[in-house]
Amino acid sequence: MKNPSIGSKMKKQGESRCTQKTISLLSPLGTIQVSGCENGVHTIQILMDVAPAERSSEAPLSCVVTDSPAETSAEMQRCVEWLQAYFTEPQTAGSLPLPAFHHPALQGDAFTSRVLQVLLSDVKFGETVSYKRLAEMVGNPRAVRAVGGAMRRNPVPLLIPCHRVISSSGQSGPYMSGRGNHLKQWLLTHERQRGDG
Repeated sequence: MKNPSIGSKMKKQGESRCTQKTISLLSPLGTIQVSGCENGVHTIQILMDVAPAERSSEAPLSCVVTDSPAETSAEMQRCVEWLQAYFTEPQTAGSLPLPAFHHPALQGDAFTSRVLQVLLSDVKFGETVSYKRLAEMVGNPRAVRAVGGAMRRNPVPLLIPCHRVISSSGQSGPYMSGRGNHLKQWLLTHERQRGDG
């Protein structure tokens, strides 16, 4: 039986035309673009325009806004604050509220949405989970490949930490369809090092 509220939510979102705005940040990973509207964050894109920053105890990491519309929604501002905390004081990011999400992949009860919600709520900063274990956590232990597909469709990486999902062998596994494997390794190391301090 189909849940009518899911269908109406999706239809309502499709009918309302969002006025999306984009904020660019210069982070240790390079440029990050956050797009969203007054209802929430739609997407986060890591542009991979530079090599990830080297870590040094002398030079703290930074994350600064480089381009922003004159007016941004509270949800977009909340996202910027969360990202800045994640890179500069990651131990505090977990206590900050996340912005609302406004993307179809995160609406309703579809498998991708369920996987991303479980990942967000159950896999904490500095932890990792295997694709297999995440499939078990959402109640479908045979859906390992589908979990991988859900990671590829994650519209808000970093906020929903798909970088924390690794292979059962302990290998980090692909990130951003394999193009961002070095970023995944950087993020996992960042969380391990910052989680200890």
